[in-house]
Amino acid sequence: RLNKALGVMTASIIDGNGVIADFQGDSALGFWGWPVSLPNGPLAACRAALRILETFEKASREAHDYLTGFRVGIGLTSGKAIAGRIGTQQQAKVGVFGPVVNAAARLEGITRKIGVSILMDETTAHFAREHLPAKEGRCRRLGLLRPYGLDNTIQVSELLPAAPLSNISDRNIRDFEAAVDAFIAGDWDETLDLLGRMPAKDRAKDFLLLQIATNNYTPPRDWDGVVTMSSK
Repeated sequence: RLNKALGVMTASIIDGNGVIADFQGDSALGFWGWPVSLPNGPLAACRAALRILETFEKASREAHDYLTGFRVGIGLTSGKAIAGRIGTQQQAKVGVFGPVVNAAARLEGITRKIGVSILMDETTAHFAREHLPAKEGRCRRLGLLRPYGLDNTIQVSELLPAAPLSNISDRNIRDFEAAVDAFIAGDWDETLDLLGRMPAKDRAKDFLLLQIATNNYTPPRDWDGVVTMSSK
């Protein structure tokens, strides 16, 4: 079953002109822009992520599929990294590393904490909003997060399938992003009102509600709008 899952990831990345750098347990690390520059790399990555998600979700509806019961979490970031043949004369592989790669790994881990499938950094989300047709996918800004072990803050967005493949409507996206703005500004009463308009099973909504409840419905005195993650 694990090989089947990794095969779905690998095929989606390679078919989208990406490169597989590594397999780490039940995950695959893919990247774009090597050995030839790929100006639309973020767009290709988004499309690969959506293909992976669609395949997993379709399998979850089949009782006897190899992927039934599996959930997928994907982190997408854009930027410069070091890539190429890495290793020794005896053994080498194609690899990629750098801060942008570490940030992608952190976002992948955060998908489990928020309960969504695909998370993007600000650069990738901006590219997707500009170039990804709405009939393929949509972006929803989730807030400012400081991943565990990193000093920098990331404006995190979710990559959603096109309607009606998602239960999140375009109106829901607008209301949620308004709730995020109110949350960052410390107007948590307005945040609660807007989140009340979200679908009952919206896990991103539950994540924000948990942050508010944990702080007893009052922004901390030193509130800067950033949610700091306490673990990977």
